[in-house]
Order: sequence, then C-alpha cells, then structure tokens
Amino acid sequence: MADHRPELVEEALRTLAATRADLREAHRRWQAMIRSRTFPHGERRYLMVLGQPESVTERRIGDLTCRALGWRLPLWPDLRFEVMVAPNGRVWNEWLVRAPGAQCPAPRTLEDLTPWCCTVDEVARAFPSVQPLEGDAPTRWRLAFTDPATGGRHVAHFTYGLLQYVDESAS
Repeated sequence: MADHRPELVEEALRTLAATRADLREAHRRWQAMIRSRTFPHGERRYLMVLGQPESVTERRIGDLTCRALGWRLPLWPDLRFEVMVAPNGRVWNEWLVRAPGAQCPAPRTLEDLTPWCCTVDEVARAFPSVQPLEGDAPTRWRLAFTDPATGGRHVAHFTYGLLQYVDESAS
C-alpha cells in the first residue's frame, strides 16, 4: 500500500508505534517465509502466521462451495482480512472486507471514494455500472465505473481489496 499511499502508511506506523525499520523487517521476514520451500502453503500458511480466524463461513460462488476465513485487524477495526479457501485447501483470494455489523457509511458519490475508506465490494455496490478490470498484481484489483452525476468514466484501484485511489478512465 505504500506504493500508492505512503502518507497513510506513515500514519499507520505511528498508530501502531512502529518504525520504518520495523516495517522493512516484517516485510523481509514475510517474503523469506513465503518463498521458503518448507513454509506451508494454502490455508495452513495463514493459520500459522495469523492464528485461528475470528470467523469461518461457507460461501457458494457459482458451483464452488468454499470457506471464508476472517481475522480481526488492530489497525482497521471495521475491516477483516479474509482468505477464501477452496475445498482442496488452496487459497484463491485474500483481501480486506468490511466487518459484519460495522457502521461505516456506504459510498454514494465519487467524492465519497477516499483512500482506505472503501472495499471492492462497497464500490461495486455503489456504482451499478461497475466493470471489473484486470489488476496489475495478484493483490490488486481495478473497477471501472461511470459517475452517475457527471457521466464520466473512472477506475478505482485497490490493494488487498482496500481503495487506494480513483482516476479518470482513458476510454
């Protein structure tokens, strides 16, 4: 997220009483773990690092029934880190979602789309014209939509499912 919103990352570090060195070290350790041949894959990876999830729910997506594992986040109490696990134990999605019962106002206009305020699902529900676009990395999503107030086309960019910025569409 620091690629898009370094000022918000700095604020988060202060909130967590962490330094840039702490951030770099945590990132280094995570990268070493996930690239290790002996580090577990799939669901076991997240259980090992994050512990038992706060919630486990079954979801049906098309003809696939999977499990959604959700963990509470100290930095974002209104969000959960969600991992979608296929029946074979493979993880096919990981992102931030709104916590059940969170009292966050749903976005209604383009002006409501401020960084780190909305999830992919919330933006998709707010703009009926939304079209998913391919992201530029596995943890990034993009949604194209038309602003009903102006008719202008825009693209919302997300990292781990959390809005980073919105720009005008070239088309």
